[in-house]
Amino acid sequence: MDALDVARWQFGVTTVYHFLFVPLTIGLSVLVAILQTMWHRTGNERYLKLTKFYGKLFLINFAMGVVTGIVQEFQFGMNWSDYSRFVGDIFGAPLAIEALVAFFLESTFIGLWIFGWDRLPKRLHLAAIWAAAIGTNLSAYFILAANSFMQNPVGFRINPDSGRAELTDFVAVLTNKVALITFPHTLAGSFLVAGSLVVTVGLWHVMRNRDSADTGAYRFATTFGAWVVLVSSALVVLTGDIQGKIMTEVQPMKMAAAEGLYTTESPASFSVLTVGSLDGSREVFAVKIPYLLSFLGTGDPHGTVQGINDLQAQYASQYGPGNYAPIIPVTYWSFRFMIGFGLAAAAIALLVLWSQRKGRTPTSKWLLRAGLVMPVLPLLANSFGWIFTEMGRQPWIVFGEMLTRNGVSRSVSLTEVLTSFTAFTLIYATLAVIEFKLLIRYARAGVPDATPQPTDDDTDDAQRPLAFAY
Repeated sequence: MDALDVARWQFGVTTVYHFLFVPLTIGLSVLVAILQTMWHRTGNERYLKLTKFYGKLFLINFAMGVVTGIVQEFQFGMNWSDYSRFVGDIFGAPLAIEALVAFFLESTFIGLWIFGWDRLPKRLHLAAIWAAAIGTNLSAYFILAANSFMQNPVGFRINPDSGRAELTDFVAVLTNKVALITFPHTLAGSFLVAGSLVVTVGLWHVMRNRDSADTGAYRFATTFGAWVVLVSSALVVLTGDIQGKIMTEVQPMKMAAAEGLYTTESPASFSVLTVGSLDGSREVFAVKIPYLLSFLGTGDPHGTVQGINDLQAQYASQYGPGNYAPIIPVTYWSFRFMIGFGLAAAAIALLVLWSQRKGRTPTSKWLLRAGLVMPVLPLLANSFGWIFTEMGRQPWIVFGEMLTRNGVSRSVSLTEVLTSFTAFTLIYATLAVIEFKLLIRYARAGVPDATPQPTDDDTDDAQRPLAFAY
């Protein structure tokens, strides 16, 4: 083990941990805004209660996401200084816009939304949560644009003197074909996570508090969340199909590794299960669906999909001697776990809707247990999706331009990286316990009383300072 190995593990652990909060924040911000819009248009108190209830869960998750996200910036300069120097000119613009426009827009209007209950005019207060939701989604786009450059570098040139990538076309970076499809795919996955949380909490209260005066609100939340899960699942499949075709075009090795496809095939079959040799050079046993991989990769059932061995020979000739294939078991199984966990969440959503048909109240303990694990499934699907995306690009840190081993900080020792890795892991473990306990505590508490609380003074409402509503 050397500093490169530990640096990769550290970045992987901290990034995956941070991303546990990102999809829930993205999806829940919009769902809370939709619930408040429904209250604003109908005046129905149950929508107000649900807005405040899920809004509290959103704020807990948002705060934790901000804290864990800060570490990502430090890692670039600490463990990946050569990489930072190489892409700094490219990443500077989208990440600066993300911080100055999207994140500040998001945080500013979240502040107004938190402190503005019963203080701001209803329309302005509603606009605040929508502005925060828009800022959250804009933030995601600029970050994905930077990440997409690593998958498909565009809009740049290499300075022969400094060896750095220099930005030549900012619009090309923002309209990278990988970014344009990764963004809706990520949003769909985020709504899958948020909808699952809404279902879980609503279903728990429906089944455990059947005589509650707020049962109608919980039933609506359960149905609303289930439909969000189903619609977002369909969008995940649709955008994922397009993303697969683009991936086959710009990163054919990643697609080949995802399928354990060692030799070029036309037509190519989709692997349900593949067992490869110990050295990862050939297929030993496989269960396949004919023509499916060709269709997924090219849109043509008879299309050609390149294999790992052929691509390895091509890249060795193009870039020089070396192993240009990622770790096949990781890419192969992370791709399948991504799909499997997402489909499992959609299946539970269907069962929830069926159990509540025609006003029925769910009674199955198995359904309750399935509902309780439901939010974990899309979180795992999102995490494995990103593991596949990043591990499938290896050994490149910027595809075709910079190898991962060349991006690590050369002045940072193994001991230093191990120390920071251990510290971050322990801090993140502590934060995980805090996040879990807070979410469980406030989810169990149920919807709040929507009746405005009387004040002890006679100060005119317009002159009273903004107060924290939670």
